[in-house]
Amino acid sequence: MAERRKAEAALVQAQKMEAVGQLTGGVAHDFNNLLTIVIGGLDTIGRHLASLPPTPATNRIERAKDMALEGSRRAATLTHRLLAFSRRQPLDPKPVDVNKLVAGMSELFRRTLGEPVALEAVLAGGLWRTHADANQLENALLNLAVNARDAMPNGGKLTIETANAFLDEAYAAQVVEGVSPGQYVLIAVTDTGFGMDAATLEKVFEPFFTTKKVGKGTGLGLSQVYGFVRQSGGHIRIYSELGEGTTVKIYLPRLHAAAAEQPEEDIRQDVVPTGCETILVVEDNT
Repeated sequence: MAERRKAEAALVQAQKMEAVGQLTGGVAHDFNNLLTIVIGGLDTIGRHLASLPPTPATNRIERAKDMALEGSRRAATLTHRLLAFSRRQPLDPKPVDVNKLVAGMSELFRRTLGEPVALEAVLAGGLWRTHADANQLENALLNLAVNARDAMPNGGKLTIETANAFLDEAYAAQVVEGVSPGQYVLIAVTDTGFGMDAATLEKVFEPFFTTKKVGKGTGLGLSQVYGFVRQSGGHIRIYSELGEGTTVKIYLPRLHAAAAEQPEEDIRQDVVPTGCETILVVEDNT
């Protein structure tokens, strides 16, 4: 009986997420079209102002135009994040070496986390490639790093781990939002922060839900990650307990041989800097 209630609750949550996604995507799409008109009009005003001799009046109009344009661009960024949650954002999927991508982001992670948080990357040898939008994957991992940092205000450790994974039919059957059984590239992001209770976990992917103070976050970070992973044909799970930290597991479909002949996405190839981070390569001898 308890398992049945749990399954019913999971189904209700999945249906709610789907409904919210459809509503959010429709509103964001229409709003984005309106913003395109607004930004185009402001650009036209700017070009006309540039052809006029500068006067106190034109200077005031120029400043007002710049403020309106900046606000419109920030609103456009917000709508793009909503479109990501609703799985309507345009993606450019290509073959991606996740190990190379994570290593290339090392400096960015270090700057984002700050000195109090140690960074460790455990990169599996023989890792399969995936087929995804590398830029959006970077954004997703950066969102997770920011959330982890905020959960560790007094310092801690962030671990990013990669591995080859297989989701069997028994596991897939329990995922109410749907996932295909098969081979996946796993990226696990673990922090030693506050953790979350069960009530928070139920809402964590909902847009605009946040546990941060007013003005400290939009509540769109995890919903954007969720939308990207689902749109990429993947699967995401969060494991957390209060006082025990949090692990976010992203599963992206393995890129098979036929598709792997496409050119690989050009991702960051920065030299991994020395600092508080540790890069481990785990050889797969099985």
